[in-house]
Amino acid sequence: MRILSDFTDIPATDRGAAAAIGNFDGVHLGHRAVIDLARTEAARLGAPLGVMTFEPHPREYFAPDAPPFRLMNRVARAHRLEKIGVERLFELRFDAALAALTPDAFARDVIAKGLGLRHVVIGADFRFGKGRAGDAAMLENLGREHGFGVTVSPLVALDAGEVSSTAIRRALTEGRPRDAAAMLGHLHRLEGEVIHGEKRGRELGFPTANMTIDGLHLPRFGVYAVKVDVLTGPHAGSYDGAASIGVRPMFGENHPNCETFLFDFKGDLYGAEISVALVEYLRGEEKFDGLDALIAQMDADCARARKVLADA
Repeated sequence: MRILSDFTDIPATDRGAAAAIGNFDGVHLGHRAVIDLARTEAARLGAPLGVMTFEPHPREYFAPDAPPFRLMNRVARAHRLEKIGVERLFELRFDAALAALTPDAFARDVIAKGLGLRHVVIGADFRFGKGRAGDAAMLENLGREHGFGVTVSPLVALDAGEVSSTAIRRALTEGRPRDAAAMLGHLHRLEGEVIHGEKRGRELGFPTANMTIDGLHLPRFGVYAVKVDVLTGPHAGSYDGAASIGVRPMFGENHPNCETFLFDFKGDLYGAEISVALVEYLRGEEKFDGLDALIAQMDADCARARKVLADA
């Protein structure tokens, strides 16, 4: 998959794609429906399958001080899009100039002239242009005017209701990763580089891979049964484990992170990229009377996580 960020200087070989447009935070089933329609158009036209998205997320641009809300960072989103067959990722820089474009200018200068897209697919609730003035019907008209096709994808719903990033965030906040996975179409994952921590886990007999979750929507704090993919380095592969997400109240810290213990693993993961998939919420964060009580609970957590993952 090729990633391009500047719509004003696109190589000829990257023009002419059929592309889904949106933010694609989480790449959930609704997003997959939009991308699958773009895949159909790409096959019909003999064109590359593309996705147009924005970085930073427009919501981050307009409200930089708001609490983190993203389900995945840009690297994790790119990994997921590549995994489902996207060939061109147009990850456009969302800045003052892009935000100021009228709907007509966006259609003309970005979609038609800039990227040279032959067909675009959008969700029924898609809005675009300055002040979110453009909607799906307007883009269909602009497509006819500027020479590209437009398909509008209906919203996707499950028995529990409409699939949306908002509903997925709610499920994660409430400690319901399986419900989130049902809407995502895959397990919710936290991805990043393994960083140095306080090494308390090693001292307690549970060495953990520590990862920052800054900038992401925070799942319910506590302990989870997890599936872990080590993406880079000599230990690349898949492992089962247990992860603690939160602020470590036992040690008086208050900056959230993710600490993951990989079962039956020996080795050094510092600097490796890992992907931690939340399978089941086991319990909330607790402050114990002493280290012996903490270790006993960690043993129990790992035993329960092993059983959950064996049955998964």
